[in-house]
Amino acid sequence: MMKKIYVVGMVILAMAIALTGCGGEKKAEKPAEVKKVLKVGLNPDFAPFEFVDKDGKITGFDVDLIQAIGKQMGMEVNIQNMSFDGLVPALKTGNLDVAISGMTITEERKKSISFSDPYYQSGLVVLVNKDNSSITGINDLKGKKIAAQIGSTGSMAAHKVEGAKVTDLNNTPETYLELKKGSVDGVVNDLPAVQYFLKTDEGKNFKIVGNVLEAENLGIGINPSNKELVTNINKALAELKKNGEYDKLYEKWFGSKPVSK
Repeated sequence: MMKKIYVVGMVILAMAIALTGCGGEKKAEKPAEVKKVLKVGLNPDFAPFEFVDKDGKITGFDVDLIQAIGKQMGMEVNIQNMSFDGLVPALKTGNLDVAISGMTITEERKKSISFSDPYYQSGLVVLVNKDNSSITGINDLKGKKIAAQIGSTGSMAAHKVEGAKVTDLNNTPETYLELKKGSVDGVVNDLPAVQYFLKTDEGKNFKIVGNVLEAENLGIGINPSNKELVTNINKALAELKKNGEYDKLYEKWFGSKPVSK
């Protein structure tokens, strides 16, 4: 009887060993892949590119575009609300990977940061009160008071106007408020932002005067030490234009498809 029990025990032990060799032990689970984070800075005071909606959410064309680019690259997008004039320093120090905030590609900025390929062509215009008949263009602002957003190309253009007193403000809505109060004679800003503003209730008492001052290409500012990121963002942007996603976003925010890409 003891011999039989011994034999049964040995059989059970052999089976256990066999099961262990065949994967009876639970294998360690592979950890879930963690997406790389793309740190994005923007100043949400430039509708329709970036602004805070009625629900307190940051939205706009730039927001949708960088989310689509991040998805194309397999990265999670982390958006940080910052002042416009703080974007370039944050890129230089590495606190941001990219900045997308209606930023014009200029030779001066290219000395400090890298840029993606252009993703939008804009231009500067002059905005005045609707009842103003004395200012018909940029030349009529000589010796006058002008408001512009600090660090913007609108501010750069305003400072070139002979004898003008330029007030640089933190954001675009503040420039419109100064114009409404009569504290300044005109505002110099980007055409699409001004056109969007004119369609709102707040913009009904203003008008654009003169011609578009100059064509401007908007680009995504990129940490200057990350050359690989420049390449990857340009690839992602090109793919979005190729597959039609860029056109969809453009039409969503500007009401028509882009004439050229």
